[in-house]
Amino acid sequence: MSPHATWFDFLPGYPALKEYLHPSMVRTWNWQVFQTTNFDLVHVMGALLVFLFVAFGAYRYAVAVSGSGDAGLVPPPKFGLRNLFEVLADTVLGLMAGVMGEKAAKRYLPLVGTLFIFILFSNLLGLIPGFLPPTETLKTNLALSLSVFVLSHAFGVREHGLKYFKHFLGPIWWLIPLMLPIELISHIARPVSLSMRLMGNIVGDHKLVGVFFGILPFLLPVPFMVMGVLVCVVQAVVFSLLTTVYISQAVAHEEH
Repeated sequence: MSPHATWFDFLPGYPALKEYLHPSMVRTWNWQVFQTTNFDLVHVMGALLVFLFVAFGAYRYAVAVSGSGDAGLVPPPKFGLRNLFEVLADTVLGLMAGVMGEKAAKRYLPLVGTLFIFILFSNLLGLIPGFLPPTETLKTNLALSLSVFVLSHAFGVREHGLKYFKHFLGPIWWLIPLMLPIELISHIARPVSLSMRLMGNIVGDHKLVGVFFGILPFLLPVPFMVMGVLVCVVQAVVFSLLTTVYISQAVAHEEH
């Protein structure tokens, strides 16, 4: 297998599908750091693989809890997907409760928990030889961060109504010309920073492991892969925590 090949290349019809989509999906324009690039389905396929794994894990968890007869309160004797998803969900819930309180954390856990699990396993996928992490590309990360951007403001409007937009204008009317541009820039910078931070760290980690894997594929990459697991977890935690902070700020009520 060549350094740029993946296991998806062995799927029947995969090369033909790439060739068919290439003319309509390739980017030919360039601007500053964005140069012309070839279209590739590998990150889309990786994201789909992670989605199927998470969906299967959620299904297995639902089946295990519904069939346990104890309302899911007693953990199974052997570690499995149910235990894994319970540990991940409890971890995210604990992090969220420290930011927005337990009641709000439980309310927004489905969104933040899903983001955490998807990003975590997307990051970890890159540590498996023959796969590329979906979070290595800006397109995937922008889709995630823009979803957070839109939903956080939607939650704010749902919580406060149209009065939510008053915090963009500042406390005094004559500060509007100053505060409005500052608030707009700071909010627009959120999805940019979320996506760029995640992409930069995952690309760097994947390249580092790949370099040492190319030098000596046995034993030498192991310490860097262990460190890569830590990077994958930390980046998923950072993305989830920042998402929690943005939602908490959007739905918070001012105390007088």
